[in-house]
Amino acid sequence: MTGTNGALNGKIALVTGASRGIGRAIAQRFSRDGASVAINYTRNADAARHVVGEIESSGGTAVAIHADVARVSEITRLFDETLKHFGKLDILVNNAGIILNKPVAEMSEAEYDRIFDINVKGTFFACRQAATKLADGGRIINLSSSTTVRMMPAYGAYVATKGAVEQLTRSLAVELAPRAITVNVVSPGPTDTELFNSGKTPQEIQRFTQSTPLGRLGNPSDIANVIAFLAGKDAGWITGQNIRVNGGIG
Repeated sequence: MTGTNGALNGKIALVTGASRGIGRAIAQRFSRDGASVAINYTRNADAARHVVGEIESSGGTAVAIHADVARVSEITRLFDETLKHFGKLDILVNNAGIILNKPVAEMSEAEYDRIFDINVKGTFFACRQAATKLADGGRIINLSSSTTVRMMPAYGAYVATKGAVEQLTRSLAVELAPRAITVNVVSPGPTDTELFNSGKTPQEIQRFTQSTPLGRLGNPSDIANVIAFLAGKDAGWITGQNIRVNGGIG
C-alpha cells in the first residue's frame, strides 16, 4: 500500500491492544504509511476484524491475532503467528494496557496482580520476544502515561506500572543499540478514548480538558502521529527517550 508518505513501505508492525482507541489509530496510521500490521486483541474479536477490514478496504494488509498479553505463552504465540504470517517483524508497539483508579489503601492483591500482569509483565515479555525476533534496525515503542509526572490520588498502582515501563525502555535501549534497534516510550496525556472516559463523570472529563494548556483532550491520532515518526527512518538516532504527547500538561 502507498501510504501518506511511504515512510514504512515494506515494514511489518505488531501493535498490541489494537482493536480500539489509540491502538487502532496506530495500526491505521502505520498502514497509511505503507506497513503491514498484526492487530492484537484479547476480547473484542469483532472490533479487531473491523480494524482489519478498514485497513484492507483502503488497500493495506493486516491480520487480527488473538492473544492475552498477561500470559507469557500467549505472547510467544503472538510473535510466532506474526512471523509465520508475514515472515519478519520490524516494529513492535506495546499499547495494550488497563487502568484502575483506586486508592492504595483499598487495592486488593488480585487487582494489583491484574494491572501489573497486563501493563508490566505483558510489555516486558513482549520486549523479550522482540529482543530476539525483531529485525536489525527495528523499532520498539512502549506506551506509558503522563500521569507518572503528576501527583494524582487513586493512580498509585497505575503509575507504578507505567514507571516500570519507562525504566525498562531506558535499559533495553542500551541492550539493543548494537543492532540499531531503537526503544522509546510515548506518554499520552488525557486522550478521548473509551479507556480514558470509562468511570469519569462529564464534569471530571471537563476538568481534564481544562487542565491542558492547549485546551482540549488529545485524539488517538495525536498519539499515533508521534509513534509513526518514532517508527520511521527519520527517528533512527532517537532511543531511550520518553516523549510526552499531552497538550503541555507537564
